[in-house]
Amino acid sequence: MKLFNSNNKKHNEYIVMIYRILLLMVIYSALRLFFWWFNKGYFPNTDPASLPKMFRGGLKFDISALMMLNLVYLLFYTLPLPPKWKFSKAYQKGLKTIFVTLNTMGIAAACTDLIYFRFIHRRTTYNILESLKNEENMGRLWVQFFFDYWYVFLLFFAIIAFMVYAYSAIKPKAPQYKKNIFYYIQSTVVLALIGGLSIVAIRGGYRHSTRPINMSNAGKYTNNPEEMVIVLNSPFSILRNWGKSNYTDYKFYPDKKALEAAYSPIHHGTKENNQKNVVIFILESFNREYLGAFNKDLDNGQYKGYTPFLDSLVQHSLMFPNAYANGCKSIEAMPSVIASIPSLVLPYISSDHAANSINSLASVLGKEGYQTAYFHGAQNGSMGFQSFSKIAGFNQYFGRTEYNNDKDYDGIWGIWDEPFFQYYCREMSKMEKPFYTTLFSLSSHHPFKVPEKYEGVFPKGNLPVHQCVGYTDNALREFFKAASKTDWYKNTLFVLTADHSSSSVHPEYKTSINRFAIPIIFYSPSDTTLVGVDSTLAEQIDIMPTVLDYVGTKQDYVAFGQDLLKENKRKYIINYTNDTYQFMSNDTVAYFDGQKLISVYNFKKDPHLKQNLVESYDNEEAYSLLKAIVQQYNSRMIENDLTIK
Repeated sequence: MKLFNSNNKKHNEYIVMIYRILLLMVIYSALRLFFWWFNKGYFPNTDPASLPKMFRGGLKFDISALMMLNLVYLLFYTLPLPPKWKFSKAYQKGLKTIFVTLNTMGIAAACTDLIYFRFIHRRTTYNILESLKNEENMGRLWVQFFFDYWYVFLLFFAIIAFMVYAYSAIKPKAPQYKKNIFYYIQSTVVLALIGGLSIVAIRGGYRHSTRPINMSNAGKYTNNPEEMVIVLNSPFSILRNWGKSNYTDYKFYPDKKALEAAYSPIHHGTKENNQKNVVIFILESFNREYLGAFNKDLDNGQYKGYTPFLDSLVQHSLMFPNAYANGCKSIEAMPSVIASIPSLVLPYISSDHAANSINSLASVLGKEGYQTAYFHGAQNGSMGFQSFSKIAGFNQYFGRTEYNNDKDYDGIWGIWDEPFFQYYCREMSKMEKPFYTTLFSLSSHHPFKVPEKYEGVFPKGNLPVHQCVGYTDNALREFFKAASKTDWYKNTLFVLTADHSSSSVHPEYKTSINRFAIPIIFYSPSDTTLVGVDSTLAEQIDIMPTVLDYVGTKQDYVAFGQDLLKENKRKYIINYTNDTYQFMSNDTVAYFDGQKLISVYNFKKDPHLKQNLVESYDNEEAYSLLKAIVQQYNSRMIENDLTIK
């Protein structure tokens, strides 16, 4: 049988459907190969031997994109219609038109990036298309592109011709049921099955803990961030970001010198590294309200909280009772804590700029000779953490796979905190010194369970999460007990914070400000000067510059936070909520929509934010700082300018 003979016998309609999807996957893999070949000069560090891994990873993104593109086609293909209609020439011709039209657009996007990548250094996204739609000279540019890159147009038309020809190589045949009712039942079942599988394919997995895959997930299959564009495909990059808010190229300060004078995220290294180990805990959903030591005024001074160990630890630590997260989701915490990149407008990990080059604690300390590792007890790849750990420059990743003992699996998210914290301690004892590690906990998460042996041990409080917070707090107690017996413990800086805030009981924690309230604690067993209470404003993005100044580095780096240990620091908090920038400075919080201030409150005198002072607000210095930060952030995102060149 000759496959590409239009006179071939017809086949079962669902075999034909699978064949056509596989045909598209072959085309997309070929386009990925062309992409690498056309642009391999931009990947000087890519070993061709690593391409198979990137191509395997790319299949996941191809399937997701193909399902998004072909949902309409698959719907009409599987509808339970009378066979005499469905298998008529007119209906089949209509299906072919839908298939060819939708997939021509996808292939066109992929072929465009064979060349356009050289100009933007990333895959085309919806936001880029939006930014181009107002360009008045696009017609002339396309004419020029045609003459300059005629071979790409030739390749495009050849691929389309192949797709059209191969589409009809085998054709579906009508079913042979005596009664149409049996065919309707079969078609309905298949339609439901295809619908479910399409959702799984588009999301990139079936586990409830799996977030829809995004561009940053490509980092899992690469050795460096630059290679992510090889794994990705252009239709995926466009469709995944369709309709999302774009970063705006603000011009509040048209003069770059004036902008730098108002605010600059560039930090200068000043001293030699002291070779101190750094250990950071990012605690899932640890609302600041849950810690008794941070809330001595609650309930008329009678509040106890749910973290007796942390409350005891802060007596020997430097604590920041006015600390805030820079986002509201777990995926927003990692860039904020590790790379001092706040989540403004879009979560960095899921934005179309997730493949930007960045510096981080891992990359900076790695250059200082540190061994670096990231720990998260969930399924490897969960939340996109493994991918981002590679982007951030971590040497190693330790997840549920590396733990390799599902006796300690909680049945939903990953390894229980207590055994994983002990594993964390043991693995650090194997590392060369100095080392820098980060652990992201997971047990204080819905559905808020604790191991069976701990049922009834921790106070259940007023919220389901409270007993889980008590469990994780106890896991920390056991970790520090084990760590204190190691040879690296005393020469270590420990930082404890949360990924984001969570449900609260007290009205003080239900304002738009305190929805971001978290703890930040610095503890070093051998440093008796790193103790006390610092009531100035603090946020997650401050952790990176504070750590780097404390342990020392002569490297310059980009960080949007500030060193919390620096005297006379100009403190602020910036995050993004309800499509506005929320900016705290001194005693006020201002809300800025990117064009104008929409509200201002004195959060000290008016903690529930009831009296809008925007009409009488005259703090031009704070307002200028806010606009400078917003402009620096957006422009550096757009221009891929998040590192020292």
